[in-house]
Amino acid sequence: MDVKTLCLAVLSRRDATGYEIRKQFAEGPFAHFQKASLGAIYPALTRAAREDLVTVTEEAQDGRPDKKVYSLTEAGRTALRKACEIEPEPDQVRSDLFFLLFFARYQTPEKIARLIDERIAFYDAQQCELDEFNPNCAADPGMNFVRGLGSSVYRAAADYMRANRDTLLAQLSAETRHAAE
Repeated sequence: MDVKTLCLAVLSRRDATGYEIRKQFAEGPFAHFQKASLGAIYPALTRAAREDLVTVTEEAQDGRPDKKVYSLTEAGRTALRKACEIEPEPDQVRSDLFFLLFFARYQTPEKIARLIDERIAFYDAQQCELDEFNPNCAADPGMNFVRGLGSSVYRAAADYMRANRDTLLAQLSAETRHAAE
């Protein structure tokens, strides 16, 4: 999904500044399935404004530059609806952790144990965050469905790591002992 469409999606929920849009990708609901940097968001918002997909209102701030608040136009809603008609590409999972675990034999069992434990804690925290009741989410069937799916993915990943952590560490320790002999 291109960044301009992602910005339209955020703005379909409420008016926002570029910074507030970025927060939706850093710690809001979009953080679980998309990424967008400020360096990509502001040019996308400029293009969207040129195409009359959003309007920009400047709000004065004391001792600071004016704040730009973006609002979705009807043309922007139409563009978002049209973008939602596309067929999705297959999901891609990219993970530095998966890479490090794939090459676990080149690291100490202690480091691998730490990485797994930290990731389990992360997955548990993400799952708890998604499981917290959000009245806005409950009112939107698609949003509620994705929230539940995300929670299930985090739970399954943490459960797998818990169930298989000790086996991996035992294999790595045995390999380390064998190499030392």
